[in-house]
Amino acid sequence: MAVNTGNKRKTAYGKSVYVQGNTARKLQTVPYEREEPVKRVSNRTRKNRDRAKHMNVASVLSMAVAMVAAGIILTWYLMLQSDITNSIKRIASLESQLNELKLENDENYSRITSNVDLEEVKRVAIQELGMRYAEEGQIITFNGEGSDYVRQTGKIPD
Repeated sequence: MAVNTGNKRKTAYGKSVYVQGNTARKLQTVPYEREEPVKRVSNRTRKNRDRAKHMNVASVLSMAVAMVAAGIILTWYLMLQSDITNSIKRIASLESQLNELKLENDENYSRITSNVDLEEVKRVAIQELGMRYAEEGQIITFNGEGSDYVRQTGKIPD
């Protein structure tokens, strides 16, 4: 049993419960919504909607096939991406190797050309091998016809 005395309400056990504000609460009213007339649906439409709610074996199989195909295509795509990434890394490593080899080759060429004494080569060619400079009339010029090389088909005159 509860006794209401203003803002303080006492229960049958002597404990007090405080109520804030007015004890008579006002209900929040919802604005009036106008009901629209219900549209009548034909039996054929209702049956079609009921059929669309249920999945049949053909639709399940077609979705399963589509999911498997999508999985295969995505796996193939990821493998191609991985191959491309690996190829790019391999190309980069080969390019760095090429640059190192070019640098080493240039260093060796510079070392070799700096050690060659052209005067010594000239002396050996003339004195030991009997070579001599070309004289007037020994130099023969010909048309190479745009080719990168010349093929000798006969004996060169002395």
